[in-house]
Amino acid sequence: MNRNTLIIAAVLIVVLGAVVFGTLFTVHQTQQALILQFGNPVAQVKKPGLSFKVPFIQNVEYYDRRILDLDPPVQEVILSDQKRINVDAFARYRIVDTLEFRKRVGNDANFRQVFGDRLNSAVRAEIGQILLGDMLTEKRAEVMEKITNQMKDQAPEFGVEVVDVRIGRTDLPETTAQAVYNRMRSDREAHAAKLRAFGEQEKLRIQANADRERTIILAEAQRQSQILRGQGEGERNRVLGEAYGQDPVFFEFYRSMEAYGEAFGDGTTMVLSPDSEFFRYFGTRPDLTK
Repeated sequence: MNRNTLIIAAVLIVVLGAVVFGTLFTVHQTQQALILQFGNPVAQVKKPGLSFKVPFIQNVEYYDRRILDLDPPVQEVILSDQKRINVDAFARYRIVDTLEFRKRVGNDANFRQVFGDRLNSAVRAEIGQILLGDMLTEKRAEVMEKITNQMKDQAPEFGVEVVDVRIGRTDLPETTAQAVYNRMRSDREAHAAKLRAFGEQEKLRIQANADRERTIILAEAQRQSQILRGQGEGERNRVLGEAYGQDPVFFEFYRSMEAYGEAFGDGTTMVLSPDSEFFRYFGTRPDLTK
């Protein structure tokens, strides 16, 4: 084998290798491919593994077959009560038709721009019909369901499948947030003042009832004490009357002793005649048997 033969064999091997290399291509399990011939799509390859194409005149574009994120910029939405909120919506999608996807948007960047604008438009249209307070109720889930259904209906024309649409967060703009905060503070202060007024009213009512019950209790106690005192005085007079009837002399002596005890208290000064009837028991020993 001469030198020319070796060169020709080497060239053939290189050409054959280039042909084989240009014919075979591999699709990863996370990818799907679109075969282009002179820039025009001719076939789709969805199964992973080794595939074939015509060398030199065909090339391959790869697309992700996993669930992808679509997160358009935050937008300001005017609600039906003229409140403004910043809404951050996002979607999850999957490319299911690479041919339609390429014809409609060309590449992933264009899709994110076009479909992201549509998502924001649907969000503005639906959220703009509700009140600010509805964002904290079950109304929010109903709105999200409407937006999701709209995006799912539009997805096939782009060759994609919308898996889910969500609102990540909703924030009030700075001016609106301050106004809402001031209104909430005013409402809380008014509610607190109402509670304090109600509490003061209840306090006065309870105090009035307590004072009335106290007056009634004291009056009843006073009445009972007067009755008991009268009964005691009557019983005392009865006993004293019986004692007087049994021994008038001793009773008179006993009453005089009581009068002495009351009259001769601490610091008592009396000016009486020595032969006064008041001192009749001072001079001689009384005869209590008479």
